[in-house]
Amino acid sequence: MARSRIIWQLYPSYLLIIVLSVLILAWYALDSQRRMFHDKTAADLHARAVLIENQVSNLLAAGDTTSVDPLCKRLGSGSSTRITIILPNGRVIGDSREDPTVMDNHATRPEISEALFSGRGVSTRYSNTLQNDLMYVALRSPAPDKGTATMVVRTSIEVSFINETLHAVRGNLLFAGLVVVLLAAIFSWFVSRRISRPLESLRQGARRFAEGDLNRRLPVGNSEEIGGLAEDMNRMAAQLDQRIRTITRQRSEQEAILSSLVEGVLAVDTDQKIISLNRTAARMLGIDPITAPGRTVQETIRNSDLHQFVLRSLSASEPIEDEIMLLGDEERLLRATGAVLSDSDGESIGGLIVLHDQTRLKQLENVRREFVANVSHELKSPITSIKGFVETLRDGALDNREDAHRFLDIILRQARRLNAIIDDLLTISRYEKESKEAPLALEQGEIREVIHAAVEACEVSARAGQIKIETECEHNLSARINPLQLERAIINLIDNGIKFSDSGSTVRVESSRDETEINITVFDNGPGIDKSHLPRLFERFYRVDKARSREMGGTGLGLAIVKHIALAHGGRVSVESTPGKGSRFSIHLPI
Repeated sequence: MARSRIIWQLYPSYLLIIVLSVLILAWYALDSQRRMFHDKTAADLHARAVLIENQVSNLLAAGDTTSVDPLCKRLGSGSSTRITIILPNGRVIGDSREDPTVMDNHATRPEISEALFSGRGVSTRYSNTLQNDLMYVALRSPAPDKGTATMVVRTSIEVSFINETLHAVRGNLLFAGLVVVLLAAIFSWFVSRRISRPLESLRQGARRFAEGDLNRRLPVGNSEEIGGLAEDMNRMAAQLDQRIRTITRQRSEQEAILSSLVEGVLAVDTDQKIISLNRTAARMLGIDPITAPGRTVQETIRNSDLHQFVLRSLSASEPIEDEIMLLGDEERLLRATGAVLSDSDGESIGGLIVLHDQTRLKQLENVRREFVANVSHELKSPITSIKGFVETLRDGALDNREDAHRFLDIILRQARRLNAIIDDLLTISRYEKESKEAPLALEQGEIREVIHAAVEACEVSARAGQIKIETECEHNLSARINPLQLERAIINLIDNGIKFSDSGSTVRVESSRDETEINITVFDNGPGIDKSHLPRLFERFYRVDKARSREMGGTGLGLAIVKHIALAHGGRVSVESTPGKGSRFSIHLPI
């Protein structure tokens, strides 16, 4: 149904009630006036009939009926009343206006019949004789001895003056009624507006509340009902505002907690549709956290193992765990924990999946395993060599002075190599410890001077390999450094370049500056390194060509030391290499 404003429901009702009330009052007033005039006129006619009755009775008592008609005409000529004398048989013997001899028998006239029966009759009707509406009052005059009627005295008068008077009164009442209706309509309009305006204000306020504007308050009127309703709505808005703020704060806290978790959290309903997820889960699974809610897991995530795990979590009676491998640009190993979500009544409403990214831990475990294997291998080789030659000396080679000296030289060389490995391991361990507990002591220093010192330290080995070292360093290039440690890192890079470069080639050392970093780069003309080895090149004991590295006396820890020294300076390392075209190792220091 079409709805209308309350003012158009109240105002027409008020107006209709007022109009009906005025019409009823007007009708009642007119009817009362009419009856009053009729009663007054009938009483007046009755009084006149009584006066005439006495005079006519005397004539009839004397037997003089011929004098009745002249008496009627004489009495009626001075007034507007018509007087008629009728015998009980209905014959007219006197009339103030007409000749009785030509008049009809009046025994059947209503007022005559009623008068003969009850003594008095009243009737208002149209007179064919006078061609007008008349009121008739008939009075029976009984015989004094027998109680029978001797005659009926009838008086009548035209009632047109009553209609005229009532018509005038009706006009006055109509005008007064219109004035009353007009005033009442205006008053009703203001009353309706006074009732509807606060309700309209309440409606607008409720709409603002529904739109979330709970800070504004509704005006409280002086009406008990509407004012009480406004107060209740204001109280409701204040409570809603407080509850919404509480819920919003709790939701923000929950979102902040979920967002700060390193674990991915995924909630699904019983139909496997995603209810919510945090940013970590979205990042792990590679999905959009905004569009994912409301869609099923199968639509959003392309991994059958995870689909099965979610299905098992929804039907499991206890929390379950499993490992899930995500395939993509890079493999991710996730440790998933699933549990059923229940409402306050203990009914299942979905499942909660917590994802732990085990990829880094797996990589670290692999690195640790490889490190242990590499350390064992690197230490085993010199120890095995030392052990073998010692046993050879004990078995008799000690008596051969020449072989004994040669074996002792090998044992000394292996011992030195073993010592170098241990020293490098201790150095790396010290750097890692200092980076966590106490930062490396840094001071403002010239990069050029550190590079020249490193080049001088490598001159002897370069000349031995017939390698030329070139430098190209910018002047006035300084940074916060530890000169000795930075020098050691550069020496390691230059030494690597010398070891892997062919005789007669050149190793070049450059320093430059860009917007955010100072770059120290060592170029060599060695065999180059395949791209697959570059990500792991700075790992401990990682070798591209293990046999050649050991032949050159390397410990496999030089580049790892370079990396830790760069990190201790707040910088980083990088490498670029092309097989057959040499390599480019860089240390990047912050300005």
